Amino acid sequence: MRKLAILTFQTLDGVMQAPSVPEEDFSGGFNRGGWARECWDEVMAQVGREAMAEPYDLLLGRTTYELFAASFAGSGEDNPVAARLNKAQKYVVTSTRESLQWQNSEKITGDIVGEVSRLKKQDGPLLQVHGSWQLIQTLLANELIDEFRLWTFPVVVGSGKRLFAGGTVPAKFQLTKFETCPSGAFMHFYQPVAKDSV
Repeated sequence: MRKLAILTFQTLDGVMQAPSVPEEDFSGGFNRGGWARECWDEVMAQVGREAMAEPYDLLLGRTTYELFAASFAGSGEDNPVAARLNKAQKYVVTSTRESLQWQNSEKITGDIVGEVSRLKKQDGPLLQVHGSWQLIQTLLANELIDEFRLWTFPVVVGSGKRLFAGGTVPAKFQLTKFETCPSGAFMHFYQPVAKDSV
């Protein structure tokens, strides 16, 4: 058995859409992309230390996969973040992409809940989900997330895709790790509290 963790950047009002660059995701008419830029370097250093140093596999939605592949697939060993991402096994949830060109990539389609449950039952490293808003909504609805690795940035954007969107299953969580950044962003890790202890 292995755990599944989501790694999410969000605003103070819970929006996770297009944190890094304005052109990342315009869906829904969103025009406030790039809201994490002022804190980006120090947060990424923290992410590398706290969430990406240990071995992991990736579970990604198609849009996030394509964004990551464009950024990292051609990078060499001199970029440690790219090197870890390139070596990781990547499971990609998609119904539209015919082939996956980024090394160590495997397509997941059909019964997504069943396939993710199957992956979790395997031996192997942690499954990490980065970005992938639509996939996260499915994981939330089916209670498949074992840890929430969240970075919250000191900005409010008012609208956009929120981590906890409509229809989220009510739950309680235990804080397991917390650290601030000088910029005002902060890291907080949560694990769901077992229902029989709520």
